[in-house]
Amino acid sequence: MKTSQTLIICNCKATCFDRVMYTCALMRSMSEMGQDNDDKGEGKEKNKATKLKRLSDRASVGDGEEMLMKSSEKPRKSAMKADERKSQKKDKTQKKETKGAAQSPSRLVKEESEDEEFSVKKRGLKRKRTKDEPKEGPLPSTTKSNSTKKTKKHGQEKETDSENQKKRAKKTEKTVKKEEAEHSVSKKPKRTKEEIAEARQLKIKKEEEEEQNRWRWWEEEKYEDGVKWKFLEHKGPYFPPEYQPIPDNVNFYYDGKKVKLSLLAEEVAVFFSQMLDHEYTTKKVFRENFFQDWRKEMTHEERLLIKDLDKCNFGEIHAMHKAKVEARKNMTKEEKLVLKEANQKIVNEYGYCLLDHHKERIGNFKIEPPGLFRGRGEHPKQGMLKKRIQPEDVIINCSKESSIPVPPAGHHWKEIRHDNTVTWLASWTENIQGSIKYIMLNANSKLKGEKDWEKYEVARKLKTCVDGIRNQYLQDLKSKEMRTRQRAVALYFIDKLALRAGNEKEEGETADTVGCCSLRVEHITLHDQLDGSECVVEFDFLGKDSIRYYNKVPVIKKVFKNLKLFLENKQPGDELFDRLNTITLNKHLTSLMPGLTAKVFRTYNASITLQQQLKELTNKADNVAEKLLSYNRANRAVAILCNHQRAPPKTFEQSMANLQAKIDARKEKLALAKTELKQAKKDAKTKGSPDSKLQSLVERKKAAVKRCEEQLLKMEVQATDREENKQIALGTSKLNYLDPRISVAWCKNFEVPVEKIYNKTQRDKFAWAIDMTEVDFVF
Repeated sequence: MKTSQTLIICNCKATCFDRVMYTCALMRSMSEMGQDNDDKGEGKEKNKATKLKRLSDRASVGDGEEMLMKSSEKPRKSAMKADERKSQKKDKTQKKETKGAAQSPSRLVKEESEDEEFSVKKRGLKRKRTKDEPKEGPLPSTTKSNSTKKTKKHGQEKETDSENQKKRAKKTEKTVKKEEAEHSVSKKPKRTKEEIAEARQLKIKKEEEEEQNRWRWWEEEKYEDGVKWKFLEHKGPYFPPEYQPIPDNVNFYYDGKKVKLSLLAEEVAVFFSQMLDHEYTTKKVFRENFFQDWRKEMTHEERLLIKDLDKCNFGEIHAMHKAKVEARKNMTKEEKLVLKEANQKIVNEYGYCLLDHHKERIGNFKIEPPGLFRGRGEHPKQGMLKKRIQPEDVIINCSKESSIPVPPAGHHWKEIRHDNTVTWLASWTENIQGSIKYIMLNANSKLKGEKDWEKYEVARKLKTCVDGIRNQYLQDLKSKEMRTRQRAVALYFIDKLALRAGNEKEEGETADTVGCCSLRVEHITLHDQLDGSECVVEFDFLGKDSIRYYNKVPVIKKVFKNLKLFLENKQPGDELFDRLNTITLNKHLTSLMPGLTAKVFRTYNASITLQQQLKELTNKADNVAEKLLSYNRANRAVAILCNHQRAPPKTFEQSMANLQAKIDARKEKLALAKTELKQAKKDAKTKGSPDSKLQSLVERKKAAVKRCEEQLLKMEVQATDREENKQIALGTSKLNYLDPRISVAWCKNFEVPVEKIYNKTQRDKFAWAIDMTEVDFVF
């Protein structure tokens, strides 16, 4: 009611009062700008009272309001005291909160504090009247209406100031964050052009030194047939660390009860626990094989207790494994560096050997740790236990005069050999399939390089006699012997479709994968007419690594008729070539050309296809990006021929979307550059007389447009290349079936850097080819 009365009585004067208050606040603010910011303590408090008194003297209004003040002075005073105490506490709190903040919020708090009509020394004390303020009776310069309006106005100003303070605080916080960000960036300053150039020169110098120190074995005389080396010394294989038991607070449960497993059984249980996130552990075959092998590692008491895998609870062990994985991911740089250094020490000790007194890198010097066998595809032995390999299982191969590797303490080697006709350093037999595993040299070693060189040379020799071999197997299609006819059809498929020969396998021992010689009736379907073609053979089978081979191929009539003959009176599971195997096929091929096998046909067809495709697709006028696209398309043709497929990468769609966004942004940049070039030409033309600055600007804009066009073209080519290679694996054929000299000669002919085709590791592998290949090389 007091407020409403004040507004009625003093409706016209409130506006005047507002103006006076605003003018006073403005004058006070201007006067404060000249004050020393370092003034602290009681001096400020004393000045406040004087300024507030001056403010109240200036803010006097009419006598009518004094009469109203007399009648309500006491209740007004008590109300004001309560309000002022609250304001006092609030201001004190704001002062503490803003202590140490930026200068602008600090000044704001100071101004709010000075707007009060009293000064305060300590929290909790009643306000003290300023000098000359009467104890009772009407205030000489203030009435009730003024006071009420003033209090209301003061509240509005405080509210506005509070909002301003928040805004300024946010702005200050942003500034601080920006400064922190700049400070953090400054820890890793960007390298200057000189530093980048220096680093590049250092890298080039290092590569040149490596090249100078490289063992150029291809320039030396070859050893007599069968001899691979004359001196071999190494440290033997590196064995994985022994099993560490799980902590006491991590438990295994069977049928809801805690069970303490023996060490061997616990280790196998950990293997299974580590795979619980994988779909393998849901497969029936995997679970059955695992449980069967696990029980073999248990004690008699454990076997009597644990009889059902479904009642086993590996949850705590699995959680422990996940925690370890997470901890590895979250390792600090220092921890990662320590781990890296430890691994490097192992590599330095076990990862190198002396071959003919030259230091060579070993490829796989670590023996595979124990675990559960997975296999490829639906392997019948998945889930079985791969046992720990001990030194007693390992055969060592080295030269007689070398230092024999020392086995781990308390162990001995199975055997020590000195056989220089083989390339392996150590071997052992694994327990799942009974296959022999070897430790060999790295891909860039002399032994591997010589083997590759020899492989491609044999494939080149096939080129000279392939026509005669083809004529021979075409004639054999009419042979009176069924065995000869089957061999001829198989050779036709191996030659034309680059099929693998296929090896004989024991049923139930490996996954159901087949090659040409092991095809079954169920793997092919004959069509007299299909998709406008005659005599079509439809293939559908699992090849190497359980990769599906599906193809529809038109064949010559003689082959089609023979296939119909082979299918007569046979069931789907019967062999298509029941009178042929890989051994007899390769024996026949060796009689036609020394060293010729079914695999050589695959290498020959891959290399010759690459050479033909490069000749057809490459245009000398293209830029480097377009030439690389042509190379990848030629490589793709080979990969399709050899059935080198892959599943599309999980991040393919996202990476393509990101690339498309970059292309769109580059198009916009190009459009802008063209607009700027047009404007620059217009300005230069308007000028009339030639202006060197304007001409220079036009040239710069032309260069910018050209640069944008090149970058856009490169991105579009990259997008096309990625899309075409989505389900094709180019690397397998490039590293294993394509003569590297074809690629090196192409690079030299079309002025494409070899680095664009082969990375550092691949260049080391094919160093012999890069060094010896001339521009005119033809496969």
